[in-house]
Amino acid sequence: MKKLFLIILLMVSSILIPEKSLAEEGTTPSGIAIEDLEDFVDQYVDEYIGETVAGASIVVIKDNEIVLSKGYGWADIENETPVDPGNTVFEWGSVSKLFVWTAVMQLVERGEIDLDADIQTYLPEEFLTKLKYDEPITMLHLMNHTAGFEDRIFDLGYSTEERVKPLEEGLRIAEPEQVYMPGEVVAYSNYSTSLAAYIIEQLTGQEFFEYVSENIFSELGIQNSTAFLPIEEKESVIQNKAEGYVLLEPSNFEKSTSFYISMYPSGSVNGTGEDLAQFALALMPEENGNSILFERDDTLGEMFSTSYSVHEDVPGIAHGFWEYDGKFRGVTHGGNTISFSSNFHVVPEENFAVVVLTNQAGESDISYGLVKELVGEAEPVIEDDLPDSQEVEGTFITARRMHSGFLNVYYYLTSMTVSSTDPDEITVSMAGMPATYTQTSPYVYKLSDDNNLFIPINALYFHVENGEVTQISTSIADFLPTDRSMPLLITYLVLFLISTAYFFISSIVLSIRFLWNKRKKRPISTPSKWHYLLNLSAAALLINVVVLAARMLIRYDRAYTEMIFQLILNYGLTILSLTFAILVGLNWKKEVLTKPQKILYFISLVNTFILIALLIIWEFYS
Repeated sequence: MKKLFLIILLMVSSILIPEKSLAEEGTTPSGIAIEDLEDFVDQYVDEYIGETVAGASIVVIKDNEIVLSKGYGWADIENETPVDPGNTVFEWGSVSKLFVWTAVMQLVERGEIDLDADIQTYLPEEFLTKLKYDEPITMLHLMNHTAGFEDRIFDLGYSTEERVKPLEEGLRIAEPEQVYMPGEVVAYSNYSTSLAAYIIEQLTGQEFFEYVSENIFSELGIQNSTAFLPIEEKESVIQNKAEGYVLLEPSNFEKSTSFYISMYPSGSVNGTGEDLAQFALALMPEENGNSILFERDDTLGEMFSTSYSVHEDVPGIAHGFWEYDGKFRGVTHGGNTISFSSNFHVVPEENFAVVVLTNQAGESDISYGLVKELVGEAEPVIEDDLPDSQEVEGTFITARRMHSGFLNVYYYLTSMTVSSTDPDEITVSMAGMPATYTQTSPYVYKLSDDNNLFIPINALYFHVENGEVTQISTSIADFLPTDRSMPLLITYLVLFLISTAYFFISSIVLSIRFLWNKRKKRPISTPSKWHYLLNLSAAALLINVVVLAARMLIRYDRAYTEMIFQLILNYGLTILSLTFAILVGLNWKKEVLTKPQKILYFISLVNTFILIALLIIWEFYS
């Protein structure tokens, strides 16, 4: 009877207590047991939710199963709406680009796109008008962000959907200059991705969002996401969309504006964390199974293969996905809009994926920090007899920048500084934020501290020729030696501040004196009148320049047409200032001037020419 009772008990237990799935018995690539995963994530995010992050949706996949799907914080702080990974909609930002590259590979599979062909064969005649080089641009160049386009901020995004243009018109309006030879420099490009999407439209006869909805979203069963919100409106998406926030200070969040872009394929998907997880699942089909997204077994492998690399020890690019130098090779992509951040990370070898969506602008501690904890880091193998790190010291500027127009000066003020701290160690500083890198092989440096901001560029390769660094390569963007030294930039800034202070103070003082003399009915000499008007026009020019720069720094989602009036005003005020300067000079000898007056007039003239010269150098007239 005892034996019979024991057998029955075991049978009942096996029915009441389900066996753990293979995924639940496994670990993350970094070694965290799946059964401990939720506790680990809870403890990790607890430090940031409500302090530096408004809300987050986190989904983790292991062995073709979702092993964690959880929301943290608020989708709407004011109404205390919690984040729900299955329903809360976030802006995915540049993670949207992965759907462009997936669509490209679908057309490659069908024989409609040749990755090595000149893209001009797929475009209308004379579509691209600003190409500088005869070397053809291929689809691979677009995927690898090596087409050579400069970055362009104007007309990238708008705060209202009414201003959004059709994709073709948006591409024509925002066409950038080609500033690099195709294939030589990685300069991350929204334009390149949207251009690839436009090629898909040309080949399929469908608008890109329609193609994605039919050939990707429908195949994956995605219901709560949309590829282009302004046109393909879904009431459920609008109702469930999280508010986006900007962090003012710890625990102090400000609601941000919406973000709409004409070049929407580069960053306009709105959706849930669980929908994005369905995409990850499709990229990791079960063993001996084919991805639902492709017809052939080898297409997914081709898409995940390296398409651009500068060094075997530095992660490159896999057909639009960024390679990640983790414990196991990862393919990933981050995303940012004006008020949302995201990270999508797949580790094919481990059948593991992480999706992180936050409604926080510029967030990195969860988007990148948590992902790093889950996927792990490769153990660095440090070689012997490495070059001294002093060889790579210098100041560098991102290849992804505007080369023309007044905003180009911004990139110089936020350049990268590399300093040697040890024969095999450097400190890299950007925008006042430092990080430490250690040399592992000749001119290859790996991130060796916990600064989450630098995780996307956790490996650097310095191209050195004749003892000089000619280029720094990372998987997401290259850096080039600055053509303006920091001492020169500081000199420019000091001169600008001196001119600014002088014209503002002198304009106030001269205005008071002018009104006082007028009230006392004292005669005012002709040179004094022209000198007074010179100072007023120069001060007005400065005010216009400061307002112009401030408008772009406060909100960069502006059309170029919004800036035209102020640029024209710069020309007008400059002409006025030069005219008054000439009149001051011509009337200099018509009246006897005291020595202090002569000195004051001379200082005004010198500051006028310095100011105009600086505005020409900084391209505040274009």
